[in-house]
Amino acid sequence: MIDAATLYTLAGVLLFGMGLYALLAYPHLLRKILAMNVMGTGVFMVFISIAYQGPTQRADPVPHALVITGIVVAVCATGLALTLATRIQALTGSARLETDEET
Repeated sequence: MIDAATLYTLAGVLLFGMGLYALLAYPHLLRKILAMNVMGTGVFMVFISIAYQGPTQRADPVPHALVITGIVVAVCATGLALTLATRIQALTGSARLETDEET
């Protein structure tokens, strides 16, 4: 039987992998920003699973503090990325990144 920590670790790794694929596969800026958020959520889940030490012991508070700090940083970074994406769309008329094949 899979315990909770292993399940959270596997789910976090799966989320990170899905986000990495989306980050590399899609040229649209909004999808890239969402992919970065999904990757961050995967990392947060792995940190939470690292903090779990069993049903009889208390969880380690340091990874929890890192996750709370990471959530604040992720929200700020998402706001900045959305502002930059809006500015790029206003300047170029497209919210997609150019690749070498398109030029």
